[in-house]
Amino acid sequence: MYSVFFKRIFDFTIAGIALLFLLPLFLFIAVFIKLDSKGPVFFRQKRGGRNGKYFDIFKFRSMTVKEKADGKDFDAGSCSRITWTGKIIRKTKLDELPQLINVVRGEMALVGPRPEVEFYIRLYQTRWDKILTVRPGVTDPASIKFRNEEELLARAANPEEEYRNVILPRKLEIYEDYVSRIRFLNDIKILFGTIFVVLKG
Repeated sequence: MYSVFFKRIFDFTIAGIALLFLLPLFLFIAVFIKLDSKGPVFFRQKRGGRNGKYFDIFKFRSMTVKEKADGKDFDAGSCSRITWTGKIIRKTKLDELPQLINVVRGEMALVGPRPEVEFYIRLYQTRWDKILTVRPGVTDPASIKFRNEEELLARAANPEEEYRNVILPRKLEIYEDYVSRIRFLNDIKILFGTIFVVLKG
């Protein structure tokens, strides 16, 4: 009952209230992003959503804008394009806050498997088809476990290969486990766990 009905009401309510309270912070971050580098305030990217539908995920832009896209949208372990403001908001996870907009719009949940780009979904299409029977989330157990993912990738000889062959398969296992046993108390535990990890730094 929770995963089918109550979860959506809970997500919409909490995300809506959070957006209202966080509006001053959003404006503050937006000003610094615009002063720091040229480009939009928000970074938007197509991610895989529920039942195979793709949507534009919102984040605060933390990198300089690429002149030409390479088609893969992968910057694992690369810090060369991260702005001064970007370093701060990425470390504190403030860059993820605009995803509350995606939650209100019904494209994401507060807790659920993290949405991925099409390239990496197609690599494990069958597994993703089962995982994305639910809305992807702003956070999940994998986000907590791999909270230092950027550091791991930065140390790898081949960051893209490390993500594709090591980190992503492990994340998929965690996503599959979450989807198989969605519970309200479990979601609350994950939300507080995420807050603790972020505050701990």
